[in-house]
Amino acid sequence: MGRFDERATKPARDLGDILRWRFLDPLTGRGIREPEAWDSELPPFDRDGVPEDASFTTPRRENDGRCLADTKPSLTWVGHATFALRLGGLVSVFDPIWRRGFGPRRRHSEPGLQLEPTAQATDVVLVSHNHFDHLDMGSLKAFGDKPLYIVPLGNAQTLAELGANVVELDWWQGHEHQGVRYTLVPARHWSMRMPWTRNQALWGGFVVESEQGVAYHSGDTAYFEGFREIAQRFPRIDWAMLPIGAYDPRWFMRPQHMCPEEAGRAFLDLQAKHLVAMHWGTFKLTDEKLAEPPLRLRHWAQSRGLDDNSVWIMDVGETREL
Repeated sequence: MGRFDERATKPARDLGDILRWRFLDPLTGRGIREPEAWDSELPPFDRDGVPEDASFTTPRRENDGRCLADTKPSLTWVGHATFALRLGGLVSVFDPIWRRGFGPRRRHSEPGLQLEPTAQATDVVLVSHNHFDHLDMGSLKAFGDKPLYIVPLGNAQTLAELGANVVELDWWQGHEHQGVRYTLVPARHWSMRMPWTRNQALWGGFVVESEQGVAYHSGDTAYFEGFREIAQRFPRIDWAMLPIGAYDPRWFMRPQHMCPEEAGRAFLDLQAKHLVAMHWGTFKLTDEKLAEPPLRLRHWAQSRGLDDNSVWIMDVGETREL
């Protein structure tokens, strides 16, 4: 039994589910186009014209890192779920991963900032959960013991070799650092580093509050009713970083990852000013085409009549002032 099994996404997926997804469904002709993959309440989306993965590279901008030294609040997408947030006079980096790949999975776009200068400029590192595409020790070693690390309960042990100051938080617990407050909030997900450590460590998202504004990074999560409670407790979220990729097949992924339209629903539940798309186009983790998530999100936003400035689909390496 894992320490946090009762909080974990349900139904939990096991080896049998993985075998069905990877082997049985392709053999039987099922897969990402199966009827249960689509919610009838979502706007219809035509997948024709979406670029093939083999020719797709996530749009990227050259970034010299001056955004990290600027006094203005800003947000830079490094790729996947990694962001550098300058807010309240501090540089906070979410889920740092500069790794080129995991086994057969390769990185489809180089990181948007160089690792060493980013590590030197960082005051706080935030890790949402311990999956290898979010907690990468190879990347964290470059940050070393200089920044403060804020993690969910049970994750400090993994970071022990860094010799750094690590603060562990439970859901709804907060920690203030140099005038900026960091609060761990719930997410519908799970954790595992090894098969025998499933749900031994907690997972979650972070709300970062300062006089310059409020940012929210959800970590990995399915769509769940918790977004409304987050909005009730933090009614002035300016920037909501939400995952829009790694969602197909839906029968497998729905309990743990949002599709773009569900990320849109979460954005509306949060009543945030801006939706910032993440967790797409960097690693191919699931069956949808790498280029599909932002196209579906734009389609959803247009169907809702949302202002273009309220939904941020950033290029890797792009910095936007907050």
